[in-house]
Amino acid sequence: MATCEHVQTVPAEDPSPNTPQGCQECLEEGTRWVHLRLCLGCGHVGCCDSSPRRHATAHFQKEGHPIARSFEPGEDWRWCFVDNLIV
Repeated sequence: MATCEHVQTVPAEDPSPNTPQGCQECLEEGTRWVHLRLCLGCGHVGCCDSSPRRHATAHFQKEGHPIARSFEPGEDWRWCFVDNLIV
């Protein structure tokens, strides 16, 4: 995997997810998602860019937390929104 300077900004341990059962905004709106992403800055759970609403990206654009990881069972990869790469 590639590296980026933003990985250094995340805590040693992943934050606890704020809404473990799904995308926070989709649950509030009553909409669906495809896959989930966990913000490693604050624990926000949002839907991926394959989902209609793209809440994980919207969260990055609003909050500026650069790294998220997959919140799907069996996946442990991380994504840097700033550098647009898996880290």
